[in-house]
Amino acid sequence: MAEEEHGLHDKEKEAYSPFAIMTNNSIIEFCRTSLAAMAGISAGILGLTGLKGFIFYFGASILMSVFICWKAGTQWSKYFISWWDLSTSGILGGIFTYLLFWTFLYGMVHVY
Repeated sequence: MAEEEHGLHDKEKEAYSPFAIMTNNSIIEFCRTSLAAMAGISAGILGLTGLKGFIFYFGASILMSVFICWKAGTQWSKYFISWWDLSTSGILGGIFTYLLFWTFLYGMVHVY
């Protein structure tokens, strides 16, 4: 009866395990880092330069976000705190990994 008076009955409080959230976020970070490396290798081998290379990376990142959200399904709130963090975390951090592999493979295949 006290729960109904304070409005807690309508809205359940969810408890999150910090360790589980940290583990889930590290898995997403690993996926994004792997994507950045693979996209950089692909862009370098394909010979993409300039803006086309960056568009390729952001296109691959958007595709990875779609796959991650699809895999999380409708119950994403059980595993992650925020949908925005789920779909966008690590995109800008992966640019440096992407640039490393992109320039290295481009140089190995097309310059030398």
